[in-house]
Amino acid sequence: MRTDSSPGTLPAREHLPAGDAGTPVLDVVVPVHNEEKDLQPCVRRLHEHLTRTFPYAFRITVADNASTDTTALVAARLEAEIPEVRSVRLEQKGRGRALRTVWSASDAPILAYMDVDLSTDLNALLPLVAPLISGHSDLAIGSRLARTSRVVRGPKREFISRAYNLILRGSLQARFSDAQCGFKAIRRDVAQVLLPLVEDTGWFFDTEMLVLAERAGLRIHEVPVDWVDDPDSTVHIVRTATDDLKGVWRVGRALTTGSLPLDRLTRPFGDDPRDRELTDVPRGLARQLVGFCAVGALSTLFYLLLYSVFRQFCGSQLANALALLVSAVANTAANRRLTFGVRGRGGAVRHQAQGLVVFGIGLALTSGSLAALNAATDSPAHSTELAVLVAANLAATVLRFLLFRAWVFPERRESAPSPAPDAHTPAAPARRTTAPYAPDQRTTAPYTPLPQRPVAPPRPYQTTAFRAGEAADADWSGVTDATVRLQPVRPHDTDPGDAR
Repeated sequence: MRTDSSPGTLPAREHLPAGDAGTPVLDVVVPVHNEEKDLQPCVRRLHEHLTRTFPYAFRITVADNASTDTTALVAARLEAEIPEVRSVRLEQKGRGRALRTVWSASDAPILAYMDVDLSTDLNALLPLVAPLISGHSDLAIGSRLARTSRVVRGPKREFISRAYNLILRGSLQARFSDAQCGFKAIRRDVAQVLLPLVEDTGWFFDTEMLVLAERAGLRIHEVPVDWVDDPDSTVHIVRTATDDLKGVWRVGRALTTGSLPLDRLTRPFGDDPRDRELTDVPRGLARQLVGFCAVGALSTLFYLLLYSVFRQFCGSQLANALALLVSAVANTAANRRLTFGVRGRGGAVRHQAQGLVVFGIGLALTSGSLAALNAATDSPAHSTELAVLVAANLAATVLRFLLFRAWVFPERRESAPSPAPDAHTPAAPARRTTAPYAPDQRTTAPYTPLPQRPVAPPRPYQTTAFRAGEAADADWSGVTDATVRLQPVRPHDTDPGDAR
């Protein structure tokens, strides 16, 4: 994020000037489906807590996704009685769909959500959003698996939660500790770029959003929470677990094939100290050296293992050539992805062809070393052959890195930045159909002090009609404090694949 001197930084709490009623700083979304019993006590308890403890203006949005009971009537009554509450009605189910719709339409700089059962202690809400208000982090999540968390729940849910997070760590290399805790927050400028890339509309929405954010290098803040299980929860565990595993497979496959446009997300939200120019140090050299050494060490072990296997049924020269050829192909593929960060299949054949040229140079060095050893000794020991090959490979490794960096995977030159648009022109939210996101083309809107909580009731909310699913893709740059009322959908608007 930006440094303290940048105009986009949110100031410290004590330095915020008192202001009149205006745009809320925080918009807390409560997604509900058939929660007529719990909705009113939840909203009133949340409103009382925010009124008593939160120092800025706030809003509570009830996102009713396709309830068939009186939940919509309860939400409308709460909206009429409490000025800081508004209600949104969707005609399609899915927690992810509800969050995407409301977050895309909200004008608050900080967006959060929590489950209607309020299993998470509300004292964690201010620590959750504080790093986002300060500009320190991009997303924040409550964690039930942190060391200092205090959790009361049965062994079945405990096992499922921990097993799911182990799956995420093993398959998607996730480093966050709790993906499914219904207690999260995100900055609006981050959400505008991140949400169009999240495909899931159900319970996997949280996990997919966090995985994409983490892979893009965004900062995720974790808050230990006190959490008490709701024994009357309506979540279908087996169906939810099945859908989550399908989502893990889909996202993992997309990350492996490079089909996700993560270039839209890589450091688009301000200054990063790793991007600063350093004199006499090639950009990315240290990271590439570490990656190349790690890949080289594994490739050497793989090469020696292959050589020992091939040496059992052929001569030393042929065994060396075969082992070096197989390990060279694996080495080029690993360095392409891990060391130099080339994703996707584009140029893979050309890179392998260039890697084979580098392989030929390594073959000449190692074969020459073996020839010199055989000339000096009639029957060299196997251990001596391995020692000579290791020394020759060390020399070939240095040359291989230089050729990889300068010829096979040269550093891509960034295009010149385009002229910045007018600062008074609002930026449109990122969409799935736009061109790839370019960080150097982003502009930062002038800083406006965040208002504190109003002392007088705000103006009545405007009501705008939308069809289900259209609110997330609409341009909300000129709309403030709007209540979304979604109209009934046509038969072909319903997503048959969403069981929730």
